[in-house]
Order: sequence, then structure tokens, then C-alpha cells
Amino acid sequence: MSNKLRSHGKSTVVWVLLAMLILGLGGFGVTNFSGRGAAIGAVGETEISLNDYARALRSEMNAASAQLGRPVTMEEARTLGLDRQVQGQIFGEAAISEQARRLGLSVGDTELTRQIHAARAFQGLDGQFDRETYRQALRNEGYTESGFEDQLRSDIARSILQTAVVGGVTAPETLTAAYTAFLTETRDLELAEVTEADLTATVPEPTEDELKAWHQDHAAEFTAPEAREISYVWLTPDMLRDKVQVDDAALQAAYDARHDEFVQPERRMVEELVYPSAEEAAAAKAQYDAGTASFADLAAARGLSLEDIDKGEVTRDQLGAAADAVFALTEPGVVGPIESDLGPALYAMNAILPGQETSLEDARDELVGEVEMERARRMIGDMTADLEDRLAGGATLEQMAGETDMELGKISYGPGTDAGIAGYDSFRTAAEKVTEEDFPELGNLDDGGVFALRLDGITPATLKPFDTVRDEVAASWRKAQLATLKSARAAEIVAAVEGGATLASTGVLVESHPAVPRTGFIENAVPQLLPKAFELEAGKAAAVEDQGRVFVVLVDKVIPADPAAPEAAQVRAAAGRQIGQSMANDLIALYAAAAQSEAGMTLDTAAINAVQAQLQ
Repeated sequence: MSNKLRSHGKSTVVWVLLAMLILGLGGFGVTNFSGRGAAIGAVGETEISLNDYARALRSEMNAASAQLGRPVTMEEARTLGLDRQVQGQIFGEAAISEQARRLGLSVGDTELTRQIHAARAFQGLDGQFDRETYRQALRNEGYTESGFEDQLRSDIARSILQTAVVGGVTAPETLTAAYTAFLTETRDLELAEVTEADLTATVPEPTEDELKAWHQDHAAEFTAPEAREISYVWLTPDMLRDKVQVDDAALQAAYDARHDEFVQPERRMVEELVYPSAEEAAAAKAQYDAGTASFADLAAARGLSLEDIDKGEVTRDQLGAAADAVFALTEPGVVGPIESDLGPALYAMNAILPGQETSLEDARDELVGEVEMERARRMIGDMTADLEDRLAGGATLEQMAGETDMELGKISYGPGTDAGIAGYDSFRTAAEKVTEEDFPELGNLDDGGVFALRLDGITPATLKPFDTVRDEVAASWRKAQLATLKSARAAEIVAAVEGGATLASTGVLVESHPAVPRTGFIENAVPQLLPKAFELEAGKAAAVEDQGRVFVVLVDKVIPADPAAPEAAQVRAAAGRQIGQSMANDLIALYAAAAQSEAGMTLDTAAINAVQAQLQ
């Protein structure tokens, strides 16, 4: 449980609740888990409710989903160990809370009220605490006011204890200095990639027997993946466009809805510089007119950049009182002072953007397509109930294709399949889950279409016949032979360099890279090159290989860290913070483990399984 308590000094309940409100996870509350009193376990007398576990687990799953770019299932969460990670974290928190309870730590109503009023989740539109918002937020999450406040009071007490445990923890000076020296050391490097042109031997031509043996020995490389043989019917708006009638009234309505896009008034590129008084603005304008200050100089004198005062493209209506003066300019210039909502201001007009108008006739083709697609989507929406009833009544996909506008198709679906209907996320998700026992059900496509599918069978992964992949086998064999020859040549070069030869004298193309830091980057080099270079002593060389590419790296010089360098001070400060935080986290984890051992822990596996079942 080394990650039991990654952060401390915060109210977990408030911020978890806030995150859930923002992310739209409200409502995942008491009704899901048979009452607030149910628990997945306890440390001493401090229980961990089903809801608290569910919230924490859902939060970790959402974080993993955001990283992967797709929803994470409960099965995947278990494979990733998220369930055990969350259990370790919340039982660690419960252990600290139990210790705080035993020590009699608590906070008064004043601090409790301050924390509640400070939480944005409970503030109204005016940014102030709103009691009705507070009540509604707690109600959505299955809390009573008293229950939530008791929980918050416990959280605050726990944070006080955590702060006390890690108070004064700082990174040891010797460790920080050593870490800084390690990170800020640099090296002068020479490197060369060994290419086919650098070889002293040529790649031989393979025999048929050698290629056939390679095909068998590297079967995984030439095996077609498992394929799910799927029949499907689908109907998209594009399929119905020919059946849609578009009249002039519909086109006019579509044009009017996008009027601001098709009819754009004349605009100006404008910067607005506001002053405290009209006198100061007039004095600044006099400087500009006299040529002693540019508009950028005037902005800088106010502590601003041109980006800070840029209003972008503005219309006459958007400029208010300054509109007439600015739009009267026929070329870039400065006008003012003019009274604005913020005070007297100067306006720099930098460009004139003429108005543009696209007529209904010019936009007709675009609007026809838009209206056709929208009406086709509505037609599919009107058909949905009938299509669902037909499938529920036992209609086969073939019957659906014969009796409705849906079209029948077949696909061998496997990893990487994304052509046709497999280009839709919803189809791919359904295709990966369907079993041969499932009856076809209507699903939605993200363009407003619908589909249904049936798994006809599964073609197992199969080794492709040698005759069909001979060229691929030959290419694979040659690549492997070439890599072997490159490695041998690199070994010869390393031996020559360590024998006193220069890297350039071996005939390879050499690149020099001075003062490369440990955390640096060398373009077009393999990732393993720098770590290997920092393992070597000055004057030593080594070969580095990755996916058929082979490099030789030589350390010309090791440049020790300079403690007085500005960058070293920055690294030292960051290292001190990182080491100190790591030590604090470890100390909290050890304290939580000791508190848990002292108080005793109970675990309800059935309750945990029930929560996870709800999150499937």
C-alpha cells in the first residue's frame, strides 16, 4: 500500500464530490448500493462505505479511460490492478482516520463551515455559498447534511494528523546534491549509425529451404489474426438522400439559421489601450502623433503587450462609442481618446476586412446537402421503433434487408479493421462483444444511422501459406540477416576505437554532440543511445541496437556538474521538492500501515464484488 495516500492536507470528500459534479457523475449514490450504512470493510471502528469505494473506483477508471481514449471496463480495471490500488488507498485513509479518532483529533464548527463555504461545488452563480445548491449536491450524491458534515469533519481531522506526521520532512542535503550532480552532468559524444553501406560483407541470397524454415520458425509474424465473421444490416442518412425532397422554404430556413456565417459585416483589426484619465490618454496620443512613441511603446509604458490589448476582428456594433472614429479610418492609424466602458482609450486600427455575403443561390448546393442529411436523419428516427419491433419479433437480418430500407453486408472483423461500417466506433464495440447466442439488436451510428449485426462464426488465427507471403518472408529474412551483419560491423568498430583508432577513421559517418545532458535528446537516434552513453567512461565506445538500427557511440569527454550554474540551482530545488515529497508519501504510507495493523482491518469481499458488478 505504498500509494495509499498520495496527497494530504485536502478534504477528500469535498474534492471528490466536486469532481463528480463537474464530470456529470452525480446520481451514483445511495440507491445503487442498498443504503449509506453498507460497507466494504473497516479499520477499527472506521467503516468504508460502498458509495465511497464506488466513487473512488469510478474516478480511477475515468482517469484510465481518459489516458486510453476509450471507456475502461471493470474487467480491464481489474487487469490493470485499479481495484486493488483503490482499496489500498481508501483503507490507508481509513487507517489514518481511525488513528485520528483514537487520538481525539477533531475540528470545530467554524473550520467546518469555512471548508464547506469555500467549496465551489456549493456556491451559487454569484460565487457565494448557496444553501439550496449545497442541499441539492448532497442529495444527488446520497448524503444527508449531517452525514456529509461528519465525514468532512473526519477528513479534516485526518489531514491534520497527516500534516503532523510529515511536518518538517525535508530532503537530506547530501542526497539532493548527489541527485543534482547526477542529473546535471554532461558529456561530449560522437556517434555513427552503421548502415548497409558501411558493411564489409553483403547479405547472401536465401535458398527456398531457408525461407520456408524462416516462415515456420517465425510463424507469428505471418499469421492472420483471429477474425469474427459478421453479418450486418445498416441504414445511414446518406443511403436515404435520394428519397428526400428539399423545397425552397427548407433551404431558406437553413440559410437563415446560418445567416451570421453567410453574411459577415465589414470588420476592423483593432487594439484598445485604456488610460486612467482623458488627460493621460491625450498625452499618449500626442506622443504617438509626434512620432516619439509607437503604439507598442505606449502599451509597454502601461505594462502591457500588444497581445494584451488586442480586440481581434470587431464589427461596428462591437466597438460602441469608438465605432464611428475607427470605421472612418481608410488606412491603419490611431484614434482617440474615446470614452469606453473601461475609461478613456486609444484605438489602433491595423487592418480593414471588407464585408462578405454569400447569397442563398451561391450557398444552395451546400444547403441542399445539409437539409437532405437532416431530413434523412429524421426519417431514420421515425423508422427506429418499427425496426426495433421487427428485430424483437424475430426478423432475420436477411428479412430486414428485404423488407426495409436497411442494406445487408458481411465483414471479417479483426484487429485494425476499419473499412466501411467498421469505421464507426459503435459498430466496432458491438462487433467485439457479440456472441453467437446473441440476437440482433438495433444500435446507433454517430451520423444518425442505425445497424444490427450477427456473429456467424469465428475464424481462428491461421498461418498464411508460404506461397502467398513469400515476398514478406524474404524481406523479414533479409532484415534479420542485415541486422546481424550490422551488429558484427559495430563490434569491429568498437574494438578499433578502443584500440586507439578514431571513430571517423573506421569509415562511418560521424556526428559530434557536445555537452549532452543526461535528460537530453539526440534527433534520429534510438532511445537507448543516451542511457548507454552515460554508462560509459571517457574514451569508451559501445554499440546500441534497436529494431534493426545499430549505432556506435563514443564518449569523448565527461563534464562534471557545476554546482554554481543557474540550471543546477533549478534542478537542485526541484530535486529537493521531489525527494521531500517522496519521503513524506513513504512516511504516511508506513504510518497508515502501522495504524491499520494496530486497529485491525475487516474486509467484505462480497460487498466489494457487488460494487464492481454495478460498475461493469
